[in-house]
Amino acid sequence: MRKLITPSSQDKSTGRVHTSEKHESAIRQVQGAANYVDDITEPQGTLHAAVGLSDCARGRIFAINLDAVCASEGVIDVVTIDDVPGHKDIGPVFKGDPLLADGEIKFFGQPVFAVLASSAHLARQAALKGQIEVECEDAILTPKQAHEQQAFVRPMHRFGQGDADTQLENAEHKVSGSLNIGGQEHMYLEGQVSLAVPDEEDRMNIYTSSQHPSEVQKLVAEVLNVRLHRVLVDMRRMGGGFGGKETQAAQWACIAALLAHRNQQAVKLRLPRFVDMHVTGKRHPFSNAFDVAFNAEGKITATRMEINGICGHSPDLSDAIVDRAMFHADNGYFLGDSDIVGHRLQTNMVSHTAYRGFGGPQGMIMAEAMIDKIARYTGLDPLTVRKRNLYGKTTGTKTPYGMEVEHNLLPDMIEALETKAQYWQRRESIKAFNQTSPIIKKGLALTPVKFGISFTSKHLNQAGALVHIYTDGSIQVNHGGTEMGQGLHTKIGQIAANEFGVDLSMIEVTSTRTDKVPNTSPTAASSGTDMNGKAVQNACITLKTRLASCFATKIGKPELANHVTFTDGLVRLNDESMAFSELVQAAYFERISLSTSGYYKTPKLAYNRETGEGRPFFYFAYGVSMSEVSIDTLTGEYKVDSVDIIHDVGNSLNPAIDIGQIEGAFIQGMGWLTTEDLKWNDSGKLISENMATYKIPAIGDTPVNFNVELFGKENAEDSIYHSKAVGEPPFMLAISVWCALKDAISSLSNYTIDPQLDTPATPERVLNAVVATTDAMHTEAETRTSHSKYGYAFSAPEVS
Repeated sequence: MRKLITPSSQDKSTGRVHTSEKHESAIRQVQGAANYVDDITEPQGTLHAAVGLSDCARGRIFAINLDAVCASEGVIDVVTIDDVPGHKDIGPVFKGDPLLADGEIKFFGQPVFAVLASSAHLARQAALKGQIEVECEDAILTPKQAHEQQAFVRPMHRFGQGDADTQLENAEHKVSGSLNIGGQEHMYLEGQVSLAVPDEEDRMNIYTSSQHPSEVQKLVAEVLNVRLHRVLVDMRRMGGGFGGKETQAAQWACIAALLAHRNQQAVKLRLPRFVDMHVTGKRHPFSNAFDVAFNAEGKITATRMEINGICGHSPDLSDAIVDRAMFHADNGYFLGDSDIVGHRLQTNMVSHTAYRGFGGPQGMIMAEAMIDKIARYTGLDPLTVRKRNLYGKTTGTKTPYGMEVEHNLLPDMIEALETKAQYWQRRESIKAFNQTSPIIKKGLALTPVKFGISFTSKHLNQAGALVHIYTDGSIQVNHGGTEMGQGLHTKIGQIAANEFGVDLSMIEVTSTRTDKVPNTSPTAASSGTDMNGKAVQNACITLKTRLASCFATKIGKPELANHVTFTDGLVRLNDESMAFSELVQAAYFERISLSTSGYYKTPKLAYNRETGEGRPFFYFAYGVSMSEVSIDTLTGEYKVDSVDIIHDVGNSLNPAIDIGQIEGAFIQGMGWLTTEDLKWNDSGKLISENMATYKIPAIGDTPVNFNVELFGKENAEDSIYHSKAVGEPPFMLAISVWCALKDAISSLSNYTIDPQLDTPATPERVLNAVVATTDAMHTEAETRTSHSKYGYAFSAPEVS
């Protein structure tokens, strides 16, 4: 069931926003007519590239023999790192990512050379023939090894409030726990691909599947040793990104550009899925631990947490990703006196990178792990413990990093969901079922989400736009965001149509190009619509001001220009009106500019990383989800029976698209927590390297009962039409599935044991947790019997 709740808006809406419009490319995508990079008509003589990979995880290169590669059929050129004319390191923020291996091997499958041939098949065939002699060294593959060898890609970071150590030492009650959290393959439908087309002299045009065209432009220019204005990057759409094309698309564009520059012919580089999975980073696995103090009512008084991000061989974006995990270790709860430390562990693996949620999920799940542990200890229902620890008047309103939690919607949203989804009735029903069912056990969990919206790197919180009005009244919009299927261009089109009061068909949102809007931020951090929408709106307002003045002057009332309105294809002032297209023609003849740029920077951001305090986020987006699961205690198999969600998107710009994003994010999050199991062997080679060995959720994994509702309360902050971001926050709603699985397992102990369930919670791990819980119960029963036999009185510790 999909339920749309849209509030009455105070915005001057012409009905183009806050309505469900279909995705602007939906028909073309269904028909197969939507062009992706691999669909672009190739220039005559286009050549194809492939990369040769290492077959060890760590070592020094002492010889590379490429004779067989050069002699292979169809081969035209072969390059190594020594053939790069400019920068050899393409690290996005910090150094550490050579374009091709530079004297050493850092991970199994690292690209060492690139080959150019007349076809993709011949290039890939030739790439297999390289002989790379490496003096292998012991690889760092585990968090324990990284800590022992003090291997970090960046320094640790720490923040907190109060005196957590003293509070923990003097705690009324306290528990500890740890959790290993798996990574996740992006599994975008369209793999990594770039087409480089050389232009006059040293100019280069790049067509790439990238979330960050400006970074591709910069790195290609640096690799080729030319100025940025010589490189043009064009990005129409991606077949999925999820963060995997924020930094990791640049390497393939740079290699294609290098070969195109050397040979003065167009070059395409498209990675086959097998290679793509080996050479691109994943969601960071984490290994985290906590100590938490609380009173008899289950209210947290102090928290100490260690966050360990497993980063791979280089920094990439790990500094910001581990920071965000730390920022979200509280989720929606006041942690009392707190001490949170984050480590960025270096391992000989592919460099892990951005993924939907950007570290937030790996931090947020720890808050829910703590709540579950407290609930099992105290004998309270987990939802009761959650509600008692929410930010508020009876707990506290300041996060561990010192930001006030304003406009907190979670108490109202939790109350709404527990009532609508009948949490307490279903809890009793499940308890009764579990008492009579010997094999199948059910679990239930209701968990919240509080997710901060903004880039935590302040300078990225800016956006630009370019708007043209043509003399027939049609409008072309360009902005710095990229379309990866999330509906960004659709919402941007709605914003422009709303501002000018014209039909959506009059708006054309063009491909993202570095020669139209420069120095753009990546489309990430859920901020694509927030920032680019505001930039487009600001450009539209500038043009409307010009047109309004023209119209008011034309009808002899220039002093009333501020009262001109744009609605239903007409421009109006009192009882005077003119068709929008006619006014555009008149403005053209009056020599009024019909083109302008727009700009926006997110306000209120101020985080001091030195002190660990400030406001890294413009606002929080909220959500609550309730999941019911059934597990087979003999096999560990399980299914998600029912999911109910209420999610906060502010005053939704497009309810249908937003609900689609919530549904997709939840299922993707469910895959991360249950089925998607990344596996490396003892040599550091990824062995879950294709769709046969890596299991993403399929349509059959979708819950039979899947109810999604929008909360329908407009954003208190001045976001675009008071909407809220929707890309990442709903991903973490899936944590309710993991908590429900633990709840089902815990029922074996009458909810007294909190099972250890690392993620992904595969059937094997669920079965292991069932066995461990059962064994613990047997041990406790034997202890009781033994004490009774020898005359000892036995009683469980008192809990409230």
